[in-house]
Amino acid sequence: MKNLKLSVLSHTKNKRTVIPVGDVRLGEDFVIIAGPCAVENEEQTLETARSVKAAGARMLRGGAFKPRTSPYSFQGLGLDGLKILALAREETGLPIVTEIMDTRHISMVSEYADVLQVGSRNMQNFTLLKEVGRSKKPVLLKRGMNATLTEWLNCAEYILSEGNPRIILCERGIRTFETYTRNTLDLSIIPAVKEISHLPVIVDPSHGTGRSTLVERMSLAAVASGADGLMIEVHRMPRQALSDRYQQISPEAFSILAGKIKRMKSAVDDIYRDE
Repeated sequence: MKNLKLSVLSHTKNKRTVIPVGDVRLGEDFVIIAGPCAVENEEQTLETARSVKAAGARMLRGGAFKPRTSPYSFQGLGLDGLKILALAREETGLPIVTEIMDTRHISMVSEYADVLQVGSRNMQNFTLLKEVGRSKKPVLLKRGMNATLTEWLNCAEYILSEGNPRIILCERGIRTFETYTRNTLDLSIIPAVKEISHLPVIVDPSHGTGRSTLVERMSLAAVASGADGLMIEVHRMPRQALSDRYQQISPEAFSILAGKIKRMKSAVDDIYRDE
């Protein structure tokens, strides 16, 4: 890292990037982003948006375009899904985070989304990175499932080098030999990022574990590790979800978790207050 000359690296002690999204200042405020893995219909999305906002979420996630392992799995509603997300924002005021998969869709997705998400599978899609770098939207860049910290930050540099400094890093688990969990959530990467980069970094414990029963503990651990926020998948009926049903939690479980996150964040802030 010492030999890299990247703009995403910190050059001034304690100077960190803050990214305004609506009334949220990500990197300064601790932000919970919550919502369904995929937008399935209007009722499901609006109901979930209302419930996560009531529990304390500051932003809404939801996939209109879904990269799936099988071409026969639910691929998302596309433009109709984006319109449903816009309705949810209009009603709740929650800014929208949704995934962009194709350079041809950037203009369309940017019309509806507040934050463009580049998923794990596209972390090293350099053409896509350059195009979102030319956009004026904040970009949430997920770590690739096999990516090192250096590779991840270089991908962020592709975005920044095109003129867009509003980059949010997201740890979502890496692929290891472990098979019990979907991925291995690498929480050591959070303080590592903060040690060398000024960019805000959040954690996705849903994809990081693939198991709804592990989301609570790993969310709290992420707060303790210094994350600037969390992205948690919430579905009104998780076992009936059209994608990632085993890692989504119910609105009731999210409400309980949000209260615990708030208490954990307060405790962590007290511990490090004088540093």
